Amino acid sequence: MSTVSNAVAQRDNGPAALVKQYSNDFASVLPSHVKADTWVRLAQGALKKGKRQSDGRFDLEVAASNNPGVFLAALLDAARLGLEPGTEQYYLTPRKVNGRLEILGIVGYQGHIELMYRAGAVSSVVAEVVHERDVFRFQPGRDEIPHHEIDWDATDRGPLRLVYAYARMKEGGTSKVVVLNRAAIQAIKASSQGANSEYSPWVKHEAAMWLKSAVRQLQKWVPTSAEYRREQLRAAAEAQRVATAPTAPAGADTPQVEYVEGEVLDPEEWPEPARAGGAS
Repeated sequence: MSTVSNAVAQRDNGPAALVKQYSNDFASVLPSHVKADTWVRLAQGALKKGKRQSDGRFDLEVAASNNPGVFLAALLDAARLGLEPGTEQYYLTPRKVNGRLEILGIVGYQGHIELMYRAGAVSSVVAEVVHERDVFRFQPGRDEIPHHEIDWDATDRGPLRLVYAYARMKEGGTSKVVVLNRAAIQAIKASSQGANSEYSPWVKHEAAMWLKSAVRQLQKWVPTSAEYRREQLRAAAEAQRVATAPTAPAGADTPQVEYVEGEVLDPEEWPEPARAGGAS
């Protein structure tokens, strides 16, 4: 078979074709606001980024071909979260396992911010890196938000020094301000898988990984999607119950209601019903 025929065969049976083959599976887990066709095209296009090898294929194509199962699992994770693969929402990076490239999926800082917005409690998220020549002041308990001055005309703002993140809440007010210095970032990097690999976003997108570290810490201080939506649904149900409750006639005694403390469970957490005969 000629070199051209080999290239065509690889293209028709390669990872891009695999993405198309499983497009219905991705569509079944994507959030309703994400268009499945657009998401699939982004996943296929992501394979054409990065270094090109001697056979004409890109590193990501090679990594995906070497272990299709790991590649599809990374895409399924991105689809479940509703994040765009191959972007700063969700990185697709090659890594070496036993001497061969494989795909590693990593949620990026923009992905974490997107998930916070989707929860519904946050109106805006601010995340910025601070360079050595920037002016930065922030004292917890005194300042609501950091004071950060940047000389936009500077050709060199110096090395990265700090990173910070905070959120403005829809009901008003500001979340906790997260500030991390270089030592804190280095500790986070040291615990990251393959952080020093030539393919790692810690090497290729250092500032973005600093931002991700701060935003991930910020997530601990704002409502998560699940808890916020549960509370919103609970409040809406209570408002509906009060609005539709019959009005007691004038002079009637107010019935005494006994309240029992307990935990509200999602339907998925309900216990299995007991079966006849006591079988477990």
